[in-house]
Amino acid sequence: MLYVSLIAAFVASILLTPLVKRLAFRIGAVDAPNYRKVHARIMPRLGGLAIFLAFIIGVTILYSFLVDTKHGSNEALLAIIIGACIIVVTGVIDDMREISAKAKILGQLIAALIVVFVGGIDIDMVNLPFLGTLDFGLLSIPLTIIWIIGITNAVNLIDGLDGLAAGVSTIALITLAVMAFIMSNVFVLALAAILAVASLGFLFYNFHPAKIFMGDTGALFLGFMISVLALLGFKNVTFVSLIIPIIILGVPISDTFFAIVRRVRMKKKWSDPDKSHLHHRLLDMGFTHRQTVLIIYGIAMMFGLAAIIFSMAKVWGAILLVAVILTAIEIFVEIIGLAGKNYKPLLNFVRIFSK
Repeated sequence: MLYVSLIAAFVASILLTPLVKRLAFRIGAVDAPNYRKVHARIMPRLGGLAIFLAFIIGVTILYSFLVDTKHGSNEALLAIIIGACIIVVTGVIDDMREISAKAKILGQLIAALIVVFVGGIDIDMVNLPFLGTLDFGLLSIPLTIIWIIGITNAVNLIDGLDGLAAGVSTIALITLAVMAFIMSNVFVLALAAILAVASLGFLFYNFHPAKIFMGDTGALFLGFMISVLALLGFKNVTFVSLIIPIIILGVPISDTFFAIVRRVRMKKKWSDPDKSHLHHRLLDMGFTHRQTVLIIYGIAMMFGLAAIIFSMAKVWGAILLVAVILTAIEIFVEIIGLAGKNYKPLLNFVRIFSK
């Protein structure tokens, strides 16, 4: 039955995307070029609606299996679908009207609250190495909401090139599905796999040169789903396992983190848009549009592989791997100027030490 739902979601995504493209032009959900955009003509957005509908079709086929007490819970699935609907409605309105950041955050907050209170999905506690169990208590709810909103917006921020957000999200979802398979979490495996093939089908139209953009409808939906599926797959586990979704989402998380660092250093609001994200920096270095996207795909795949290796490592091995990953990220960030052209503390330290 899972194979049938995967095929159905994939085919539905391919068939629905052209229809959504026509709808986008009809309702005015288009993206006009400006100084921050890399496209030079008006493009239809709203493509995320096709991903969402394809996902719903796949889930509907597998519904009786997903709500089986052995594989998931009706409350969790219901909360995820309702939350996703709110996110998609928020994205559709933004793709049509370009609503304020506060309005988008409000939609994300409502969706996150539904996931927490209706679905009972949150981060309760974690087992820290050498220190024992850390119970978050009342902080579990705000931490969960921050996680969902943070990852949702992180995926939205990397949606700057043809096929970038859809491809990186697909890689993250495939990694989540593999990790769920390793941990025998059939519920997360099924949802992640269905969403991955729906996103993959959309990539046929979204990869450079794109015929349609996913818009905030798609970026917010994918970010929301990835954040929730990561919680479902790794909640109430060891500190090592808690790090796994952070590694899987290394590209959007690191890009968002250093965007905030960059804006704080330049004395700008953390939410102010700019043209210095990871894909912008790679383009400025002379890489083509397609090369830049493929490079970031490669980075996302390396993060995914690192997450799988990380899950199998012992505590000290995991700590060493995290140290290596953080050092590699810092060096890469300083080389391409992701946090600002003059931000090179580690490289400067190495130069001083080498002298």
